[in-house]
Amino acid sequence: MDDFNRLIAEHIPRLRRYSRALLRDRAHADDLLQDTLERAWDKRRLWRSDSNLRAWLFTIMHNVFVNQRRQEKSRPTVAMDEEALSVSGNNSAEQPVLLRDIENALEALSIEYREVVVLIGLEQLRYEEAAEVLNIPIGTVMSRLARGREKLRTLMSGANAPQLRRVK
Repeated sequence: MDDFNRLIAEHIPRLRRYSRALLRDRAHADDLLQDTLERAWDKRRLWRSDSNLRAWLFTIMHNVFVNQRRQEKSRPTVAMDEEALSVSGNNSAEQPVLLRDIENALEALSIEYREVVVLIGLEQLRYEEAAEVLNIPIGTVMSRLARGREKLRTLMSGANAPQLRRVK
């Protein structure tokens, strides 16, 4: 395996996690990952070894994702599988509930907020890298992240939960 293949292979888990967070469907996410890797392989001559490979791969994935969304008028939404949000740490009884709550909150975000929250919060890209990946200004990344985090906080605190009426 040459150097380029080895370098790309290191980023596959993160790319897979991002694609699953975007699409919320394992089969479609794996297709997006495959299309991304194929495009990266075909365009490997365009990658500069002095640049950030991770940002380059995420940019390719984002562009493939946007192109696929343009081609498809509508796609039924499917709940994310728990593996897409795998979190290392303790395996307490509360963890599956917390993962489900996070999953539901992420699904409630618009795609623009979800992309930024996942890239920065989960994949830990810098603001500049996320802006490059999404092809938007850094200020837009920062505002979407702030709004996305605030919406997540609201959703996770249950502030949007319907209030029950007291019946006498």
